[in-house]
Amino acid sequence: MARLSLLPRLGFTLLLCLATPARAQDESLVIYNAQHETLAQEWASAFTEETGIPVILRQGADLEVGNQIVQEGANSPADLFLTENSPAMVLVDNAGLFEPLPEDVLAAVPPQYRPGDGHWVGIAARSTVFAYNTEKLPESGLPRTMAELAEPQWQGRWAASPSGADFQALIAAYLVLEGEEATAQWLEGLKRNALIVRGNRAALAASNNGEVEGALIYHYYWFGDRAGTGENSDKTELHYFGHQDPGAFVSLSGAGLLASSRHKQAALDFLRFITGPKGQAVLREGQSFEYTVGVNEPANPALVPLSDLDAPPIDPAQLDNRKVVELMIAADLL
Repeated sequence: MARLSLLPRLGFTLLLCLATPARAQDESLVIYNAQHETLAQEWASAFTEETGIPVILRQGADLEVGNQIVQEGANSPADLFLTENSPAMVLVDNAGLFEPLPEDVLAAVPPQYRPGDGHWVGIAARSTVFAYNTEKLPESGLPRTMAELAEPQWQGRWAASPSGADFQALIAAYLVLEGEEATAQWLEGLKRNALIVRGNRAALAASNNGEVEGALIYHYYWFGDRAGTGENSDKTELHYFGHQDPGAFVSLSGAGLLASSRHKQAALDFLRFITGPKGQAVLREGQSFEYTVGVNEPANPALVPLSDLDAPPIDPAQLDNRKVVELMIAADLL
């Protein structure tokens, strides 16, 4: 896949996946993608190889792309929207811009991994974890709940990256589970206690090098680092909160069909592909280390099974990033 150009108006990177000269660009499936670029490229390339349908990916961040779609409204050139986290899907859904999905597309994913309204579908998942330095923090000293990290005894002992969409999805879940007052108090504790860094990898590295004792991140950053050099993870292990605690939140990546799409059949075929056996095999066999969510599609065997995480049940349609941003601004975190 070759990067062709930048789109200043959209602020996206444009990538063309296996398009042949015989195919006019207006026949291509246009995907606004906020998932990891390499994963989306793998899906798009495999889909094009399977179907012959060219795919154009326009790459950006979750809320950047979501807000762009809302601005474009019924005139959006996008056929599909793929995200890394659910709140951006909710943003577009609340604007009434998704086409309700047919039952066979929804049925490819269990109900807990898609919103109740059926307007989009989960395509991958990641678990919240606490990556702790085993030389500085014994298992007996691990936090039992995410709420504990806001308590005075944890001041200066852990790292987080609150400015990113990943972390904001976690706060959106905390808001659903614990309410606005408790969320505001937890964010104040985060501000007091945590080493604030930019990015999950930086938080993991801070734990690994002993700058802090642990970091609140998503699991796949740790697994990805361990699969490589391990330089930012070799002194750490993962703590799973379990017990349906907010710290056990499982964040969904989503995909939705835009009502304005001019290629709806091809777009639905793409959704069937990425939620089906071949698309989910890209997750299981590749290096993304994200969880599969397709029915009867096992995850990478290196991962703790989703069924063992005891994650809190949350309808992803409830994840409200607008309120999260409001609360984080009030806490001086954004």
